[in-house]
Amino acid sequence: MKLVIISGLSGSGKSIALDTLEDCGYYCIDNLPVTLLQEFVVNVMLNDERTYAKTAIGIDARNQTDKLPDFPDILAFIRSKGIDCEVVYMHAEERIIVKRYSETRRRHPLTTADRSLREALPIEQELLRPLATQADIVIDTSYTHYHQLRDLLKNRMGEKGKSQLSMMFQSFGFKYGIPLDADFVFDARSLPNPYWVPELRGLTGKDQAVIDFLQNETPVKEFLHDIAHFIGRWAPRFESDNRSYLTIAIGCTGGQHRSVYLVEALSTHFRDSIPNVIVRHRELR
Repeated sequence: MKLVIISGLSGSGKSIALDTLEDCGYYCIDNLPVTLLQEFVVNVMLNDERTYAKTAIGIDARNQTDKLPDFPDILAFIRSKGIDCEVVYMHAEERIIVKRYSETRRRHPLTTADRSLREALPIEQELLRPLATQADIVIDTSYTHYHQLRDLLKNRMGEKGKSQLSMMFQSFGFKYGIPLDADFVFDARSLPNPYWVPELRGLTGKDQAVIDFLQNETPVKEFLHDIAHFIGRWAPRFESDNRSYLTIAIGCTGGQHRSVYLVEALSTHFRDSIPNVIVRHRELR
């Protein structure tokens, strides 16, 4: 049996995650009190394994209870019952969450007449710390829109095969910040930059002219070879250690040329040997 616990900051996309998992065949419950989690597993899931074979439960700051610190013990109890339980924790940068709340005009569950949204956010982080420290997967949704998040969750959770490593290659621009959910980050800013070629400036690493430019540069070839060798050597070790997900982020200055080209080249290289390869270009719109 499979149980996915979705948690994280309000405004980080938990509702989208639950909706996506429901589309993938999960029985989903939002905002189950953590005090009822053990009882639900024992008296509901294990008594109807067919209905609850794949279940997802949302637990967040609306659980204003002193039982949240007991979550690690509750999680250990669930796993002792033979249930494959994964914890997904979602977060986003403070300014992004503030912007999302200003756009939707929704009320944060921890705001009051005397407590502003910015004052509520660190309280929420501390409240959810017992769940965050137990997370198997951490997803930063700061620069992920609705459809990207759904695709990411479908690939990583809804359609993931057992004992198969899911590998995501992500390009990004350092000027916009490093992805917080990356396992490995490689810096391509020292490579020749197509941006300084006037006819290539408005293109991206997906365009043939940029590809031709970078393919003919020896430092780019060496950089690509070294990363491919590193991943090829260590990916089987991660898989044998029961790691299900591995995120490799490659950044250049703006996330338009070099990092995009490298991510596309690496994903092509590994698609024959890795069953589930995902590609994301954070700065391409």
